[in-house]
Amino acid sequence: MTEGGEPAWAPGSFLDQLSAVEREELLGLGITRRLPGGRTLLVEGRLDTQVEVIREGQVKVTTAVGGVPRLLAIRLPGDLVGEFAAFTGNGRTATVTTCGQVVSTVIRQPDFVDFVNRHPNVALQITATVGRRLRWANERRSEFSAFPAHVRLARILLEIATSCGEAVADGVQITVELSQTELAYLIGAKEDTVQRALRQLRAEGLLRTGYRRIVVLDEAGMRALVESAEWT
Repeated sequence: MTEGGEPAWAPGSFLDQLSAVEREELLGLGITRRLPGGRTLLVEGRLDTQVEVIREGQVKVTTAVGGVPRLLAIRLPGDLVGEFAAFTGNGRTATVTTCGQVVSTVIRQPDFVDFVNRHPNVALQITATVGRRLRWANERRSEFSAFPAHVRLARILLEIATSCGEAVADGVQITVELSQTELAYLIGAKEDTVQRALRQLRAEGLLRTGYRRIVVLDEAGMRALVESAEWT
């Protein structure tokens, strides 16, 4: 929450792009509940069609590759999940799981689609949101062959620390638990490559790591590393 008591939507999130009137009407269509960590909101392949609006906390979006969950993205307060199935009626394209306590509003497909049809600006913002997500994914794929692993890792950790970080005594701690397997998929590398990249960033005094815990010690140094890298 902000100092004035208003929800702290993530900058650029779906709800952040709507007017106060649009947000109030949309959220009034659904049922809001508080969920513990590790709760599955949506399951890949299922044919349910409701959408979820994340109001507090973060969720992980994963897909199964060879039976192993692979992290695709982290969604933040104000983000919308499940909209593809709501519009297409097809199976879920990913699984969504809570990271710690989450407050979410679940909205039935008919109510959501009717709301979008009555609000052109909302439809526009959904299209823009999809476009930003595709651009992010394309940029990550482009980086796979252009930058060494430690630069790719530094870049993604900076992004996550900016959106899911909290200040601690010696830096910024990423509040979402991340395994080396998840990091490997995000940067298009093998786990042993991620291990070496983490060692390099630790040796340079940029990171401190523990079990699924990462603290960015030198944000300026990490940013300088990323910005100094050149496309090959």
